[in-house]
Amino acid sequence: MKSNKYIRYLRWALLALFTLLITYASYLHISLGGGKSPSIHALCPFGGLESLYQVFATGSFISKIFAGTLILFGITVVLALFFRRSFCGLICPFGAIQEFFAKIGHKFFKKRLIMPQKIDKPLRYLKYTVLLITLFYAWKTAGLWMSPYDPWSAYGHLSEGIASVWEESAVGLILLIITIIGSLLYDRFFCKYLCPMGAVYGILGKASPFKVVRDEDSCINCGKCSKVCPMNIDVQHSAEIKNAECINCQTCVLSCPKAGALDSKAGSKSLKPLVIIFLVMAVFFGSIFAAQAVGVYTLLPEQLKAGKTINLDEVKGYMTIKEASQATGTDLHEFYKMFKIPENIPAETMMKEIGKTVPGYEFGDVKESLENSKGDIKAESGK
Repeated sequence: MKSNKYIRYLRWALLALFTLLITYASYLHISLGGGKSPSIHALCPFGGLESLYQVFATGSFISKIFAGTLILFGITVVLALFFRRSFCGLICPFGAIQEFFAKIGHKFFKKRLIMPQKIDKPLRYLKYTVLLITLFYAWKTAGLWMSPYDPWSAYGHLSEGIASVWEESAVGLILLIITIIGSLLYDRFFCKYLCPMGAVYGILGKASPFKVVRDEDSCINCGKCSKVCPMNIDVQHSAEIKNAECINCQTCVLSCPKAGALDSKAGSKSLKPLVIIFLVMAVFFGSIFAAQAVGVYTLLPEQLKAGKTINLDEVKGYMTIKEASQATGTDLHEFYKMFKIPENIPAETMMKEIGKTVPGYEFGDVKESLENSKGDIKAESGK
């Protein structure tokens, strides 16, 4: 049906738009700094899940995660409870990237490749293992320990240059390349086998009333629904699709050539694909706009109030030398000396960028040495 084709195009257009917006936001974060533009971690709902234990235990967030990230996680949980893995199929930029590369792979190989079931089935459980490992270490370390191994984080930092990403996140970059190559060969490679948030939404989706229903009397057994499913679910031979792998992309329903053979239902109520897309977008973005309106959707660190200062160990990499000097209440010349910054480095240089001009300079190491020396002084004074 012609209208269904346009709805498929609409879905792809939305996925492309979200991918472009997040990619641009990541570029702004790298170029302007974390004080002016949110990080890729703050814009990912998994950051909210990683921070849950820290929030309940101490009332604070882990590094680079803010109230808005936790709200984002909460919104996607609501979506999963009502519409299964809708965030994966209709919004997620990383899922979109995989899907677009899969389209290229289809064109190149002239067919869709499917992982042999003996390999595919056990690999599907790998994402649940990844989920448990990442949560254990996130809660144990109270930080984004996964960042160096995260392909999404590697993608978000590509504007820094491949060499920089390799130095800071070699494993993440390798996994990003594997994901792209894997997606050229097999649809939604990372979503199927490695995504921890896909595991979360899959578990929550089990409680969802949403399902795709096949009418056996209307079905002509053409098999097209199973062929187009990016998660390789056997739609053709299922009476109801309540699988944890379903990402609610509506591709099967939109591709069915027989009216009434496939139907999306929330409980007993039938919903058209366009209505589902509208409802998911309304819940997701409506919730974000509502949170912004009441001032709780924050994705950036709180601005320093007039007259207040921070400690030297609280200086952030996104701060310029001048901003850090002012924030700590330290004379600029003295600040240069304390942080071992050569005098020829402009005061407008971000702290994390000094190492690009000064070989061997590591902002983190210098800050750590300052913390250690401060501790030594306290220890001496306590004798």
